[in-house]
Amino acid sequence: MRTVLITGSAGFIGFHLAQLLLAEGFRVVGYDGLTDYYDVRLKERRHQMLLQNQHFSANIGMLEDFDALHALTTAEEPDVIVHLAAQAGVRYSLENPRAYLDSNLVGTFNVMECARELEIEHLLMASTSSVYGANEDMPFDEREKCDTQLTFYAATKKANEAMAHSYAHLWNLPTTMFRFFTVYGPWGRPDMALFKFTKGILEGTPIDIYNNGEMFRDFTYVTDLVRGIRLLIDAAPVRPESKDDIAEWDSLSPVAPWRVVNIGNSDKVRLMDFITAIEEECGREAVKNFMPMQKGDVPATWADATLLKELTGYAPQTGVREGIRQFVAWYRDYYSV
Repeated sequence: MRTVLITGSAGFIGFHLAQLLLAEGFRVVGYDGLTDYYDVRLKERRHQMLLQNQHFSANIGMLEDFDALHALTTAEEPDVIVHLAAQAGVRYSLENPRAYLDSNLVGTFNVMECARELEIEHLLMASTSSVYGANEDMPFDEREKCDTQLTFYAATKKANEAMAHSYAHLWNLPTTMFRFFTVYGPWGRPDMALFKFTKGILEGTPIDIYNNGEMFRDFTYVTDLVRGIRLLIDAAPVRPESKDDIAEWDSLSPVAPWRVVNIGNSDKVRLMDFITAIEEECGREAVKNFMPMQKGDVPATWADATLLKELTGYAPQTGVREGIRQFVAWYRDYYSV
């Protein structure tokens, strides 16, 4: 039985990934700080559900605590590490950038050190579509140069990619970075747009709509996302012998077993259409508070997911309306609305 360590196992994506891996017969070791960035009860409930499977273990600790993380990895000897834990949220990085420094830089360094020492089969780490920053050529392609991040959150994630490349090169550590595009679905974070919009619409309170609604996002349903991660586990990059060995569509480094992969729906959706679909599912109209563009935000994201398809044969396929239907049903059930 292969063992996968998931950092951020009580988080939105980590929870769904753990569920999928357990269903497929993996042993999953969870590691999570249970920080109070949002309602800890939601995180605890996710862990409680996962603990119903005998092949899951929940370990509480901070990424910044190297001794705790090192002790766990040494004891459990995972074959694969999927590093999802991070200080998330573009807007919160304006208020508390130090949290991103500690978690996303120091914490990620600690994960890489443990992976290096164990010589694991594959290290997979979460990045974000935010690293594309001020890039305007869409859909976003992993081979594009990305040097114009607009938030400190995005900057820390871009730094993670660079840090990981150096470790892959120096220690021949197979590493895949994946860039997420606006993930949504049941058990989502309360600070995310779909959660806030649904809550506001059902309670009859105003929802904030930035850039007066003139925004586009590549909404990616969470089960599609974790399916992509699951398949990438078995697609560990190999250091090429020469540049000629790299396919034209591949982001594989010419000097390291390292690549970056977009995981997105490849479908640019207008924000106002997204809100309309939520209104229809909730059965009432939103009280809309139109606002200017938020500092550090971008008007549009859109993924080119060709590489994911080439590597795994898989492409995300859940439509926005179906994804919203699933989320609203979960929200009504969980909060007894």
